[in-house]
Amino acid sequence: MSQIGILVVDDEKEIADLVEIYLVSDGYKVYKAENAMQGLEILENEDIHLVLLDIMMPGMDGLEMCRKIRETNNIPIIMLSARSTDLDKILGLGTGADDYVVKPFNPLELTARVKSQLRRYTQLNPNNAKAEQEKNEISIRGLVINKDNHKVIVCGEEIKLTPIEFDILYLLASNPGRVFSTDEIFEKVWNEKVYEANNTVMVHIRRLRGKMKEDSRQNKIITTVWGVGYKIEK
Repeated sequence: MSQIGILVVDDEKEIADLVEIYLVSDGYKVYKAENAMQGLEILENEDIHLVLLDIMMPGMDGLEMCRKIRETNNIPIIMLSARSTDLDKILGLGTGADDYVVKPFNPLELTARVKSQLRRYTQLNPNNAKAEQEKNEISIRGLVINKDNHKVIVCGEEIKLTPIEFDILYLLASNPGRVFSTDEIFEKVWNEKVYEANNTVMVHIRRLRGKMKEDSRQNKIITTVWGVGYKIEK
């Protein structure tokens, strides 16, 4: 099996080198870029499975690079930033990132989050060991979700979701009628104890609804239960 490739895009060499040391010790192949253009070039030419992306960089910033990656690629993206406000996190996640880590960070916490995102992403690989299992499909209200190949079809149109978005949708659809609070969604999808779950989940739900074109649909698939959480009715 080939090494898992991780791209670190950060103009602060000391941080990039520190992250590289920890990732290499965990067996990953690390590619480093000092700016977004260099990072996009590496992404195009190398086998990259996850991106660690600094937000504040000269030229094209991390937010714009994240948007460009999401035009063609659903690999996990973890934002790195010295900005710690809720608004900054919402902005970062809103561009398509899967997670947001504030600088200065504990390298062990960062590598734990990398492993968590990669576990989720590898489920998207049709060559995984579980591929021989029979199809596991949910069909509900014009929504078809196949857990084996991670295909999602809404009203006859296939939509591309990130691993996090898929897991949120699958959680709701596999429990029709049940209302999940933001804390529950965070704990079940991220497999972590709750921390600022409300904004994080809210941003991913908003992105998910956008891809499902919920704004133009009279009967929405994902229902908000105000003050409680989210559900998908039968």
